[in-house]
Amino acid sequence: MGLSEEDELKNLADKKSEETFLEVLSKLIDLLGRKSVGDQKDFEKCKQDLYFHGVLQYCSAALQFNPAQTKGSYTSMTQMADILSTCCVGIGSVTEREEFHRQFLPSVTDNILFLAHRIMNRAIRDKGQTEMVRLFRNVFNSLSWLLRAHTHLIPCVLDSKYYESVQMSDDDEVSVVVLTMWYNLFRTNSALVSEMTSKALYSIMDDVVYKMSSSSNPVIGSTAVKILLLIIEQKSPSVSLQLHKRYKGLDDMVQKDWRGKGFDPALRQLVHQLQSEDPEKHTQAQHSSEERVRAACVIQASWRAHQTRCRLKKLPRAVSVLQRSFRERRRHRQAETEKRLAEEELRHQVRLRRQRAIRQFRQRQLHLMEILPAEHLARFLGELENKAALLIQRVWRGHRERRRFEQNRYHLRQHKAAVTLQRAILAFLKRRRSQRNFAAPWKSPRGQTESRRAELKRQIEDHISLHPSSVVSAEGTLALHEKAQSALQQHLMMRASDRAQEQHRQALVAQINTDMELLLNAPSLKDICEEASCLFLSRSAPVAMRARQAHNALLQSMHLPWWRRLGDEFSSLESLSQKDYDVEFETLYLGR
Repeated sequence: MGLSEEDELKNLADKKSEETFLEVLSKLIDLLGRKSVGDQKDFEKCKQDLYFHGVLQYCSAALQFNPAQTKGSYTSMTQMADILSTCCVGIGSVTEREEFHRQFLPSVTDNILFLAHRIMNRAIRDKGQTEMVRLFRNVFNSLSWLLRAHTHLIPCVLDSKYYESVQMSDDDEVSVVVLTMWYNLFRTNSALVSEMTSKALYSIMDDVVYKMSSSSNPVIGSTAVKILLLIIEQKSPSVSLQLHKRYKGLDDMVQKDWRGKGFDPALRQLVHQLQSEDPEKHTQAQHSSEERVRAACVIQASWRAHQTRCRLKKLPRAVSVLQRSFRERRRHRQAETEKRLAEEELRHQVRLRRQRAIRQFRQRQLHLMEILPAEHLARFLGELENKAALLIQRVWRGHRERRRFEQNRYHLRQHKAAVTLQRAILAFLKRRRSQRNFAAPWKSPRGQTESRRAELKRQIEDHISLHPSSVVSAEGTLALHEKAQSALQQHLMMRASDRAQEQHRQALVAQINTDMELLLNAPSLKDICEEASCLFLSRSAPVAMRARQAHNALLQSMHLPWWRRLGDEFSSLESLSQKDYDVEFETLYLGR
């Protein structure tokens, strides 16, 4: 990288803004991609320049940016963590600086754990998103790469509150990622376990044993067993002898919960290591194992003798059954063979007949071609070629149109939707325009001033004086003008009242239609309830009284003899008694 590019990255990093995050990330990816394929010393010098110019400090602080305000969100921040861990490894003489070891690297570790904590919370909140789990695994891979080169950062990781939050999670995916990181560290660096303090080592072992005891995932169990084996094999005997005292019953727990899960060899090796640390328990286990072997041998001998006796008793019947099944199977095979041969013979005969028919047909065609004149034959062949060409064209056009239709289906759907929307909008605008033309009040012409009006009046008078009417006199014209003005003024004055009367008539028609619909949909007397009867109540006392009178008259007429109902005397309101009027007019029933 030239000096100008270094200065450009430094200027972008000095802004310390979330807006320059993606620009810095893209330039770093391009720079490291070019330097990684070149000389190793040049690559190391590039990393040192990035550190001295403050670019790596910006990358470390960028891991705490708000993903909602950063373009690229969590994916870009994960790439930044990967680049940061790559630049912190193999940086050369910078690692001898006290500031780099004591301040910069711990801050980088804490920021990477903060990003992992944030991604873990998002992955747990949005269950089913494998993308967030993948990003969480990538962040821990970056942390593992950093810890391999700088093992003194392991206590910083264990003391971090963000690592504690990640470790306390009960999610299986998170536990697998954390345990895999420790397993890869211990496996790649055999001296790491010996260099760690007992406090840090026991902290990791406590987490591993807790995950193994609280989960049923085989991946977690297998990784935890492998980690414990690496610690036991690589740590000094003074610490390994304390395992059976610190974790009492661990061997029984792993045998009970994890046996038969696919990693039995490693499990047996761990149990052997744990039991070998406790001599008394190892001796008891050895004695119990020998007793179990002897008991198993006795049980197996008795069971085999019983099975042999049973087989000897069933031998004659088994021989007859075997012979019968063998003969039946042989007969079935022979029948299948005969059937297959018959089918093959039939197919062969059909094939021969077909070939013979095709040969005869071609011979007849050749004979006809020899008989026909050359011009008729040429015309016939031309017709065949035309038919074949038409068929090929029809098939190809059909295929092409179907392919176009599949490609343009979305555009056709958009066109139909647009046509439907346009039709609906045009109809709506037409209705609004008609309503506006109907209900718009009269407005005088715009731009008419008093001087303009006087000028127009003068022009009209001049025109009338120059062109007098032969039908109507001047006085008649003035009278007709005054009459027209009075009619126009009366129309303008009565327009508002006419419009109000028209609206009132429309409201009455709508009310009548609603009442008719209610009456048509009214339930029968046996099905009506109090809530349904409220729809037929009238707020007008005279209307309610008249309805009550008509109802009582109808009830009285139903008790009269048939000859009394021939006339209209039952419908007269004067024949009703006074007690029929003493009723409440709060309710109204309309019979059908």
